[in-house]
Amino acid sequence: MTGVDTRNASRDSLFLLADIRVEGQGEPHRVRVRNLSAGGMMGEGTVRVQRGDRLEIELRNTSPIEGSVAWVQDNRFGVAFDVEIDAQRVRKPAQQDRSQELGMLDRSWAHRSPTHPDPAKLKKI
Repeated sequence: MTGVDTRNASRDSLFLLADIRVEGQGEPHRVRVRNLSAGGMMGEGTVRVQRGDRLEIELRNTSPIEGSVAWVQDNRFGVAFDVEIDAQRVRKPAQQDRSQELGMLDRSWAHRSPTHPDPAKLKKI
């Protein structure tokens, strides 16, 4: 942890789930992410971590993120990421981002059946 105060960094308050692995432990733990910024997050859960523990965090719409525990208070803890992330991308619904990742274009409605003709414009044969 550096001596630089980063409390003024822009954070997104949200509620989403993440899986974390504590270095040296095999099992992932599901935690709630209470706020998120480009440089870190606040997590909440029953996982037991200590300041300085190394973590691997899996958030939606991004590859696994590595970081370390910056603080712990009761069942909440702060994580400082090793590299900055795009916090707005994590907030997007997973399905929406996945279609863009696959290079899919916007949906085309050209395959829909035509609308019913107006009876007043029909000619009797």
